[in-house]
Amino acid sequence: QAQLVESGGGLVQSGGSLRLSCAASGGTFSIRTMGWFRQAPGKEREFVAAFTWSGGGTSYADSVKGRFTISRDNHKITVYLQMNSLKPEDTAIYYCAASSSPYILPIRNVQYWGQGTQVTVSS
Repeated sequence: QAQLVESGGGLVQSGGSLRLSCAASGGTFSIRTMGWFRQAPGKEREFVAAFTWSGGGTSYADSVKGRFTISRDNHKITVYLQMNSLKPEDTAIYYCAASSSPYILPIRNVQYWGQGTQVTVSS
């Protein structure tokens, strides 16, 4: 069983930046895709971005394209989410996710979740 640990959340003003990190440990040999989802109060968990380990392909939700960038550390099973030009509507708990499938969507493909990290963007 893989374990995912996130870090880097916090409070930032509108237009600011934050960088989230997610480190995987344990049974990571089967992981093929890692990514980020978020959940705002009263809303469903939604896809944000994903990185396919083999091939390096990335995908983004339309709402974050051009503002967020997902990347990885080539020496560790770690992914990062650089979030720029943050908006109040980006406020949510951000969850790291991992899957043995090459596709992290649909959400039922996610096999491992992190504990979540709060991102709050003030206006």
